[in-house]
Amino acid sequence: MPASYPVRVSMSTAMNDALWAAQWILALGFLAAGGVKLVAYDWYARMVKQSGSLAVPRATAAAIGIAEVAGAAGVVLPMLLNVAPMLTAWAAFGLASVMLLAIGYHMRNREPAPGPIVLVVLAALVAFGRFPHG
Repeated sequence: MPASYPVRVSMSTAMNDALWAAQWILALGFLAAGGVKLVAYDWYARMVKQSGSLAVPRATAAAIGIAEVAGAAGVVLPMLLNVAPMLTAWAAFGLASVMLLAIGYHMRNREPAPGPIVLVVLAALVAFGRFPHG
């Protein structure tokens, strides 16, 4: 983390470190997931079908991929660069929203959704932890 990173006085170093770890996990996971949907749709669709699920249409996958890649950047870069750091909390909120939609999609298709459930919890924790309190 840059030395000039603005840490709130009320936040412990351990909590800040835990939030950074969660942010990087979210960023790497969503960058990978969104990137595959954007640049390797055919492979993505094949893998989804092999797992017994239904692949979403290419245009829908592209829209989801754009949201995931943008969220991956937004959950880390604003705080890392100290440029509008509040955007990190909003990006985490957006990723949590995308994962809530993913959970609904999987439930509707009677598919397990452990990945989206873990990611929505992680994103919600980052959103809550990075919004100013008080």
